[in-house]
Amino acid sequence: MATRNFRKEICRHCGLKLLVPFEERTIHCPSCGGITILQSRFNGNVHYLPINTQVTGSNQVSPSLAHGKKRAVLCGITYKGHQKSLKGSVNDVLIMRELLIKRLGFPSSSVLLLTEEERDPYRIPTKHNIRASLRWLIKGCRSGDSLVFYYSGHGSRVRDRDGDEIDGYDESLLPVDYETEGRILDDEINATIVRPLPHGATLHAIIDTCFSGTFLDLPHVCSINRLECQNFNHFTIKTCNRTHHFREGYYKWDDHRVSHAYKGSSGGFAICISACKDHQNSADTTAFSGTATGALTYSFVKTLEQETELTYGRLLIAMIERIRKAQEQVGLKESHESQEPQLSTTQMFDIHSKLFTI
Repeated sequence: MATRNFRKEICRHCGLKLLVPFEERTIHCPSCGGITILQSRFNGNVHYLPINTQVTGSNQVSPSLAHGKKRAVLCGITYKGHQKSLKGSVNDVLIMRELLIKRLGFPSSSVLLLTEEERDPYRIPTKHNIRASLRWLIKGCRSGDSLVFYYSGHGSRVRDRDGDEIDGYDESLLPVDYETEGRILDDEINATIVRPLPHGATLHAIIDTCFSGTFLDLPHVCSINRLECQNFNHFTIKTCNRTHHFREGYYKWDDHRVSHAYKGSSGGFAICISACKDHQNSADTTAFSGTATGALTYSFVKTLEQETELTYGRLLIAMIERIRKAQEQVGLKESHESQEPQLSTTQMFDIHSKLFTI
């Protein structure tokens, strides 16, 4: 019977001394619940197995081998032990998983979860593991495939250094180990899962984080007038046997392309539904159900559960309305406190006639 070597480590959140197997890369503290990323004994950096390494048993490399036509990566980070920890991110991931599997036909074996609650170290949302999961999501993608990338956690803005952002800032994802390993920029996310997307394939990204309006760095961003959205009963059209009320001309597509950087796909259709504009914050709130959830996630899931034959326009307006009402309930009415979900895409389309399908 093989023996295991152990070493002493300390939880960086509460200081508890722990005895852990030598090969472990993370500590999930039994006392405070915090995640500690362990340092390599060889070079002072976090040491990971290559993405194509095969390991059996409880440390089997994730993502799983299931690779159907419908597959998803769902990432939720609470940053336990941090001053700005979040309460609803894991709840968000579980809600999204249930929606994808029970209502949208995704096989459970093709839905990969990354949270701090996972026992498998390859499913902890570190920078390395998130990168590996995105590569798994796009690998072998072909016409007819439907991909989903969902993220609930912290986001940030950093100064753009390559001149491909019209506002001068890159948006970024903060992995659980961002303090030591750094952020993942929107440029990298675009290059990993958008640019290789082939003709006939579809990618939906649902991004519940601050500063997320152009999180996938897509070339076209839908702009909706907020006042007209609140009073959209001036104009009536019929699509797919449903009557919708809109105010004529209330939306337009903003062009975020730059001459020296390609932001599109390889012919595939990528859509990003994000929590707010690039300069806005998003809420982690109990205002909807009494349980901590992201405002975008809750409004997205509830709209899909309660309405059928949704167009992208109707989905976007319904989410904006749900979030606006929740903000009013907690006393957030000023424009600088608002959170307005955004829609961006690789290809412009009529949001009032195109049905939402995953």
